[in-house]
Amino acid sequence: MSSLAQWLTAVWYGDRAPGLGLRALAALYGGVSGLRRAAYRRGWLRRERVGAPVLVVGNLTVGGSGKTPLVIALVEHLAQAGWSPGVVSRGYGRRSRGLVEVGVDTEPAAGGDEPVLIARRTGVLVVVAADRVAAARRAVALGCDIVIADDGLQHARLHRELEIEVVDAQRGYGNGRLLPAGPLREPPRAGIDLRVLHRSAVAGDGGDDEPAFVLAGDDLHAADGRREPLASWRRRRVHALAGIGHPRRFFERLRAAGLEVIEHPFTDHHAYVADNLHFAERLPIVMTEKDWVKCAALAPADSWYLPVQARCTPSLLARVDALLASRDLVPARIDAQQHRGRA
Repeated sequence: MSSLAQWLTAVWYGDRAPGLGLRALAALYGGVSGLRRAAYRRGWLRRERVGAPVLVVGNLTVGGSGKTPLVIALVEHLAQAGWSPGVVSRGYGRRSRGLVEVGVDTEPAAGGDEPVLIARRTGVLVVVAADRVAAARRAVALGCDIVIADDGLQHARLHRELEIEVVDAQRGYGNGRLLPAGPLREPPRAGIDLRVLHRSAVAGDGGDDEPAFVLAGDDLHAADGRREPLASWRRRRVHALAGIGHPRRFFERLRAAGLEVIEHPFTDHHAYVADNLHFAERLPIVMTEKDWVKCAALAPADSWYLPVQARCTPSLLARVDALLASRDLVPARIDAQQHRGRA
């Protein structure tokens, strides 16, 4: 992780107060972004519909909060309920331009690490574009009857039926200030349909009434298909590599399982080169699945990744279903059956 990123993290989430320059820039940023939000509220700028309901999953802070595993969980839940979901994303960190339809064989450089991960884990259509309206329209044109916008809370032009905000229970909103004096991309606001906590543990093993999820992963995977229980690595010394929004959470997960961890944090969406995976002390390398998407071709032989799933409280998915029902939103195939039944 760069020294600038470390310094900003200390300011945003630690005891270090932001200086006058950062506070002045934050005031400017807040004024400009506030005017833009007001323009959409008052109808001076128009939100655009795409022909299918849109569910936005995002966060108000910079960096990761566990959105991608939650998006995967929502995709799987909606598919089981009869929807044909698609996902749209900006594809941050990709080196391609324009609109890209991401599939299981798409390279991360073309589709972005998180969209490729979502496509490989779910098999659904993922479309990336800086213009999320165009991406969502492509997804609908290709047969999706509901669209999940990954990290789209600030993309106000895209009309949405539901907004889900993911909050890191460990770090919250940091010092509560706007960028760059704090981690907030916009102030906390009313009107969010559902706030979901990403916690280190779900009380009652998932029986909590508060919408929340915890990331759970039990097996380490290798490139050759081997799997080993994470618990069997207790007391093993490893190089742990994480280029995600909150690397420390991954390192703590490994330590909680009993591994002896040498930390190698990188910035979110880091573009890896081979030298990043070669260390003087020869030990197994353990990384996140998001990093593995980009590192599989670079990684030494004794390299492993830890897939995780969002284990949701029952109230989370029940609230999503209830919100969709309250807006009379049903899958296209069920809606067609209902229309035939009334004919």
